[in-house]
Amino acid sequence: MSNDSSSRIATRLREWISKAVPGSRLPSTRSLVAEYKASPVTVQKALQALTAQGLIESRPGVGTFVRAVRSARPSDYGWQTAALRAPQAPARSASTTMRDTSNDIIAFHSGYPDRELLPERLVRAAFARAARGDAALSRPPAPGLPELQSWFAHELGAATPAGVTPPTPSDVIVLPGSQSGLSSIFSALLGHGQPLLMESPSYWGAILAAAQAGVQVVPVPSGPEGPDPDELARAFEETGARLFYAQPNYANPTGAQWPTRRVEQVLEVVRQHGAFLVEDDWAHDFGITSSPVPIAARDDSGHVVYLRSLTKSVSPAVRVAAVIARGPARERILADRAAESMYVSGLLQAAALDVVTQPAWQTHLRSLRHQLQSRRDLLVSSLQKHAPQAHLSLIPKGGLNLWARLPDGTDLEKLSRDCESAGVIIAVGTEWFPAEPAGPFIRLNFAGPNPAAFAEGARILGQSLERNSR
Repeated sequence: MSNDSSSRIATRLREWISKAVPGSRLPSTRSLVAEYKASPVTVQKALQALTAQGLIESRPGVGTFVRAVRSARPSDYGWQTAALRAPQAPARSASTTMRDTSNDIIAFHSGYPDRELLPERLVRAAFARAARGDAALSRPPAPGLPELQSWFAHELGAATPAGVTPPTPSDVIVLPGSQSGLSSIFSALLGHGQPLLMESPSYWGAILAAAQAGVQVVPVPSGPEGPDPDELARAFEETGARLFYAQPNYANPTGAQWPTRRVEQVLEVVRQHGAFLVEDDWAHDFGITSSPVPIAARDDSGHVVYLRSLTKSVSPAVRVAAVIARGPARERILADRAAESMYVSGLLQAAALDVVTQPAWQTHLRSLRHQLQSRRDLLVSSLQKHAPQAHLSLIPKGGLNLWARLPDGTDLEKLSRDCESAGVIIAVGTEWFPAEPAGPFIRLNFAGPNPAAFAEGARILGQSLERNSR
């Protein structure tokens, strides 16, 4: 009965509002109670309904008023065209790997491991402890927390052979993720328009960072065992480049790991040309049937600029990485980072350090190795059975991805749409090439959610490939 009364009052007041001038004051609640012979609660319900509809507004201590109707007018941002001028780098859409999906989708596209592969208990406990410490309220040094610098330096130093001077904590700069490190390295060590040698295919984020830094990317073909040293030397000689970006261990997207002989050859080419090798060790924690040994462990003359991230292995919420560089190069990178972000959150640094220094961290990594192997093998067998058209030239010894070559003439955009309409999202390989793609490729993440659906996802991919070839 009360609801019927409040609706009746709201209807009557709505009629009154339609004829009133914006800003008109409504009768007081006491007057409305008397006029409509209703309780104060019923009147308040009517007024609340009108407020929710945007017809009236209450001004505490003053009264209730008819709300002015503000008609939306189109915004004119044309002046910004002249102010901004043409962009220095062409705009790029967000990578497929960054797409969020619903739980009912079979997600082969992601660039991150599934949540069940993360050390969740360690991370939650680390944040709780960090929040109680000084890191929650104090400003950390620009290069990073000294304890975290020491951890990164010690980890690389443990792989350094006899006769090579290991890095020191002062060589370490803590970063808010390796992506920002790439931007700083390209900006600080190369000038605008200068050549940058890059493996092809390569990490899409490095291609993006290079474009934003305004450097000229020169692709160097790279296969299952890395780039051809002779091709790399020729690229250095022809371009005069002084920087080569590469992922020697479990490259994204191919999964390639350079053999020891190739590492020595590439490092020698870099030294001969007085250049830098930017080593992106993004998958350091994702070894499966081999263990990564950083090239930086072999160099103490400052030729290798080493990037090491914890974001993917600890948690996507922990954007913490480090660059280890020696000599003036380190100072230039630090200056760029200071201008960009001043310092990395001490809370995040403290939490990351807590996780990787717990005894349970090594236990987690051993378990992760087995989990990744079972997921990789499951996806490989599923593709061989249901989508043999997706050729795998390499079963990676680590990392998170498979790199599949598709039949010539495959329409990747159509294939992607067909798969998505059937509930499977794939990442087409185009965005991993700095220049024209060398063929139709797709990248499939075997560390994504719901491995029980891998076989069904492979079946859908195989059917879509069959339709694509007709």
